[in-house]
Amino acid sequence: MSQSNEELARLANKCKLVIAVSGPPGSGKTTIAKKIAEVLKLRYVSSGGLFRELAKKMGLSLIELNRLASQNPEIDRMIDGRAREEARRGSVVIDGHLAAWVLKDIAHIKIYITAPPNVRFKRIAERDGKPINEVIEETETRERLELERFKRIYGIDVRDLTIFDLVVNNEGLTPEATIDFILRYIKLRMEALCREVS
Repeated sequence: MSQSNEELARLANKCKLVIAVSGPPGSGKTTIAKKIAEVLKLRYVSSGGLFRELAKKMGLSLIELNRLASQNPEIDRMIDGRAREEARRGSVVIDGHLAAWVLKDIAHIKIYITAPPNVRFKRIAERDGKPINEVIEETETRERLELERFKRIYGIDVRDLTIFDLVVNNEGLTPEATIDFILRYIKLRMEALCREVS
């Protein structure tokens, strides 16, 4: 870790920085959020991981749990509540499709990571070891169900990115280049953020 990143990590923890990282499936938000947490020496929490954990525990696919969550808003509220608890403790990077919206009054920095659908589908297929056609069908179904559910339950349109401080399309960028760009942004904002938090 460079001297500059050491100082950034010290400030981030002193100010109990809360960073929300959102984005669609396959955008790279989890990889990026984990690395930012590591560099800044912050805790890492994944809302998507909590959702996947619940699906596995219930013996359901993500699509099946999404359908169930469409009928039972308590599933989303339970996961959101956990994310908000973690954010209130501070010094954390939280990633999730809705992290920025759920934490809009707590997160100091809200980042949206995206990539074109064909890039995201390829990443998911490689990550999950599934055929691309299956991934396209599952992801399009999941995104459609989530779009409808988030609109109905939260009254938000996840395609409206105006809530974010930084939007990054990482097509053609390595995770390292994306992380470096985001860290430079955080560094630029850190002094003002620490004054606000103090």
